[in-house]
Amino acid sequence: MTIETITKRFIYYQENGTWIGWLDEYPDYRTQGSTLEDLKDNLKDLHKELTSGNIPCVRTVGELVVA
Repeated sequence: MTIETITKRFIYYQENGTWIGWLDEYPDYRTQGSTLEDLKDNLKDLHKELTSGNIPCVRTVGELVVA
């Protein structure tokens, strides 16, 4: 049995010693961490919550081909 690796893009920056970030496809939902690794762990938890179906009306970014 192989385990599939899934990657997600995220945006992040550091402000006053705190790492702040969000998942590229869910820009309205931000989290933070005391280190970059802590931020990544929090982003994984955020992804799990946003894709669980337990949170109503989750907004996401999509792509549209127009030409």
